[in-house]
Amino acid sequence: MEPLVTLVAVTGLLLLVGALGAIRLRRPTTALRGGLAAMFTLTAGAHFVGMRDELVAMVPPALPAPGLLVTLTGIAEFTCALGLLWSRTARLSAGALSAMLLLMFPANVYAATGDVPWYDELGPRTAMQTVFLAATITVLARHGRAATETPAVPSLSPRPRDHHRAEAEDRGDPQHGPAPDHTPRTSSSSAGPS
Repeated sequence: MEPLVTLVAVTGLLLLVGALGAIRLRRPTTALRGGLAAMFTLTAGAHFVGMRDELVAMVPPALPAPGLLVTLTGIAEFTCALGLLWSRTARLSAGALSAMLLLMFPANVYAATGDVPWYDELGPRTAMQTVFLAATITVLARHGRAATETPAVPSLSPRPRDHHRAEAEDRGDPQHGPAPDHTPRTSSSSAGPS
């Protein structure tokens, strides 16, 4: 339950900070990346301290070296959490975390068997994992698109001119088309000799 609370609380806090003026946090996807990074940092830490024994016990018996698997997945979660914070690696990290959530789901099914609290039963555990997966897929699908999408409301400011392209066009560079025709135009009544 703590990972879900962390995801919601940190994402909400970052959205609020963005609404209060932090320009970099105004995009919901950016806030979600921060929430996911906090959540996966929390869960990665549990692979080493606090809940390590419970996580080792979650590994299905068919898999070898449960302690090593828990260590490796903890390292992977922490690495991906850091990757979510860097724009260039956010999509890759979100994709890796999505795959990990799917691949580790059998461990969640295995852990839900037996005498567990209500929030660790298969239904609530599956719902929580679905929220985590939806969040990682959202970052995977939407990160970087907000900056390239056409704004819904057209801007009143003039479009910045590509000076290098404009200079090449003015010179008549064949790669960028002919030079513009700067000859004065005359009206049709005075065009040509009479």
